[in-house]
Amino acid sequence: MTSDVLETKASETVRWTGLPERGTVASLQLIAWIATYIGRWAARLLLFPVAIYYVTTAGAARRSSYEYFNQMRGRSTHWWNVFRHFHCFAATILDRVYLLRGEFKRFDVKLYGKEILDQRMESGNGCILLGSHLGSFEVLRTLGVMQGTFPLKVLMDPIHNQNITRFLDALNPVVASTVIAPDRVDTLLTVKESLDAGFIVGTLGDRVSKDGKTAHCRFLGRSAAFPIGPIVLAAMTRCPVILFFGLYLGGNRYEIHFEHFADEITLDRARRTEEIQLWMQRYAERLEHYARLAPYNWFNFYPFWGQASSR
Repeated sequence: MTSDVLETKASETVRWTGLPERGTVASLQLIAWIATYIGRWAARLLLFPVAIYYVTTAGAARRSSYEYFNQMRGRSTHWWNVFRHFHCFAATILDRVYLLRGEFKRFDVKLYGKEILDQRMESGNGCILLGSHLGSFEVLRTLGVMQGTFPLKVLMDPIHNQNITRFLDALNPVVASTVIAPDRVDTLLTVKESLDAGFIVGTLGDRVSKDGKTAHCRFLGRSAAFPIGPIVLAAMTRCPVILFFGLYLGGNRYEIHFEHFADEITLDRARRTEEIQLWMQRYAERLEHYARLAPYNWFNFYPFWGQASSR
């Protein structure tokens, strides 16, 4: 395995952290007010002009959507696919308002593979729940925290998209309090203490972190950079890893899928690079599987493969 499997490049991170935040607090508050006092049906009607606005004005995100669907479909993409892509993302953001308010009865949520998570909780030991920006992490996060389904902490960077993060955090400070900020001197200690206390620690594995360390994996037929942090974290904590995918199926329907990934990840010092590459490729393959099941759930609106189309 060549040495370029693992890299440290600031440019990899800038692909998504450098994108400007577009949602304003006022617009978020307006939609939330309509959702709360008029109804979900009225708020969902607003998703159409919202999606049209972003398709028209968010050039970088639009180009990335075209690139993603071209790669997914193997042929040129129609603008309608891009519009539906933005609409799907907006719908999950709207639903977060209701989820954070504890209004779970509005939604039809089906769980698959929950026995895998139940076995970990019965053991009294924690594990790493490895997800992605495919679909909604919030549907699992709110169910776990507010309904007490399982003890959950989330390793998440609160700096990016601060407007929407602060707005949603204010809706439910209890859920917001479960966040563990990355890149702090005590982050690893906090994660280890949480795992030892029986918490499930959620993290996402499809966006390069600030340290820029990546493994290049085949994803939808091309090489893409994935962060090695989740695999390194699992190896350092010696805890099991469970994959999670929360797919939005339209209307009020969600599916949550759990998959066993590893009982324990150990990295041989002499083959560390190759073994990290193998683990990350396994993750990329499962991510691709679920992306093909629910293609409009892909919420990485930046040049994932490094260069978006010119649209």
